[in-house]
Amino acid sequence: MQYRKFRADKLFDGYTLRKTDDTLIVDARGKVIDIVAAADAGDDVETFSGILSPGFINCHCHLELSHLKNIIPPHTGLVDFLCSVVTKRGFEQELIKEEIRKAEQEMFENGIVAVGDIGNTADTAAVKRNSKIRWHNFVEVLGFTDEKAVSNVQQYTRVAEQLKADHRTSLVPHAPYSISPRTFQLINEATANQIISIHNQETAAEDELYKTGQGDFLRLFNLFGFTGSPFPVTGKSSIRSYLPYFNNGQTVFLIHNSFMPEEDIIWANAYAAANGLQLVYCFCINANLYIENKVPAVTLFQQQHCNVVLGTDSYSSNWQLSITKEIQALLQHTTVTKEQALQMATLNGAKAMQWQNDLGSFEKNKQPGIVLIKHDFGSSKRLL
Repeated sequence: MQYRKFRADKLFDGYTLRKTDDTLIVDARGKVIDIVAAADAGDDVETFSGILSPGFINCHCHLELSHLKNIIPPHTGLVDFLCSVVTKRGFEQELIKEEIRKAEQEMFENGIVAVGDIGNTADTAAVKRNSKIRWHNFVEVLGFTDEKAVSNVQQYTRVAEQLKADHRTSLVPHAPYSISPRTFQLINEATANQIISIHNQETAAEDELYKTGQGDFLRLFNLFGFTGSPFPVTGKSSIRSYLPYFNNGQTVFLIHNSFMPEEDIIWANAYAAANGLQLVYCFCINANLYIENKVPAVTLFQQQHCNVVLGTDSYSSNWQLSITKEIQALLQHTTVTKEQALQMATLNGAKAMQWQNDLGSFEKNKQPGIVLIKHDFGSSKRLL
């Protein structure tokens, strides 16, 4: 059996950022054999400057929006951003497919080994079929009214059928401001014990919508022909209004959480524990900066012992698709440590996506990929 041996200034094994000269030994395909002291590693050790890490888990991306790179300006706020996405999706199919291909290759080269990917269409199917990245397709349902709930869910179920032959696939709600009560109920029924996601409390207007029926989202609804909010006024925050629709053993990824107060974190965790749900909090720091120019209060989630993971979001709302750059932004804007950030980017994500048997850490017989990270987290590259 042929072996490859890797050593760098530091080695992160999925749990701990080691400050020793430990050497990672893998077979020719990248399956982990062992981590040994330098004195026991023998010859032919490949030595690098930087940090060695298992491959990254990108828990939230919209690969199909890659053609919107540099199209929507930053710092518009969420509602104007959404209006731009709705009105600027009319591109040639060949261009869309080429930008999807380039984005997938970028993620692979910078060390992303698995992705939880949002899609409203099957545009990404061809690229994913030949990809070396592992994918979970979140087919995102939009449905503003109960009257069209059944037909909308059927439409997105057909999209899921086109994607699920090659990769794990589930229906998911887009966001609290785009899903009617009956649509939530149908998604709950269709996703028992599955992994799903929803964009959560990404702007203050989201809570205002449910508490009063007013606010900035009315401009978005006008684009779809509504003169007011199509959703019931509950007098509660958005998460307290929609999370009770779910009670079917799901793992629910809450995406962004930029405007989620501590009392809602406490409430959501208690509801999940009482109703058999698993909550995962996914942060996409650069997308939050791109759209609202606001960073979630990550330490609040850590204090409440939340399961925290990282995502890139899409090229419509980010300057790059790099988990390394997400770590860099996290370190710059929060008090999260390097070790904690690396855990979020690797083993936390692998566990949340239920890929921990293969990915996320340098443990014997796993094949998690090997990434070299610059010390300042300015860039990374896949070694194996």
